[in-house]
Amino acid sequence: MKNKISIILIEDHPEYREVIHLALEDEADMKLTHQFGSSERALSMFQDPTTPLPDIVLLDLNLPDMSGLEAIPWLKKYSPITKIIILSQSDQEADVVQAIECGASGYLLKSSSVEQIVESIRFVADGGASLDPNVANFILKSMRAHTPKEEAPNALSQRELETLICIADGLLKKQIADKLGISINTVAKHIVHIYDKLNVQNAPAAIDQAYKTGIFPPQK
Repeated sequence: MKNKISIILIEDHPEYREVIHLALEDEADMKLTHQFGSSERALSMFQDPTTPLPDIVLLDLNLPDMSGLEAIPWLKKYSPITKIIILSQSDQEADVVQAIECGASGYLLKSSSVEQIVESIRFVADGGASLDPNVANFILKSMRAHTPKEEAPNALSQRELETLICIADGLLKKQIADKLGISINTVAKHIVHIYDKLNVQNAPAAIDQAYKTGIFPPQK
């Protein structure tokens, strides 16, 4: 039997912590192991060698004392294999870009539905990256190529190109599957092939590479 996805929540509002707790409690493949109201308390746990490290951290940005952005490098230092998904009210371009650059694998607004949050956790735990549809355009704008086109990588198949376009539009894996009329497993395989062909590790980098190599037309 596959191990459950272990999750830690770092969020200073008790009401929202309860919302996430109840949402994850209904998911058979997930387990919320710890909740913290501050970055400092969470980092203390990460430094405890007796405590198993999580697969996923759900991290708010606006935290007391040490902010979520300040905590990301420390979380990555203590547990490089742990994936970080931002859950924030902020849709500011600077916050989105900085969080991704610091090492976050996903960025969701707190207005996201429970289904979006749960699907994003699965997607990121499976090696993908997840962006809220409302902030995906910030990543595209920040990663537009201002340098000459690089040598094109291995050509993407038509289906892989359609999948990458859906990723650039901010769609989750299930939404891509529904739109293209294929299974979620097939979507996951396409994503693996896309990352391999573009020599990248996540969705923002894949989108960036698509613009740099001319797979996507330059944005105006």
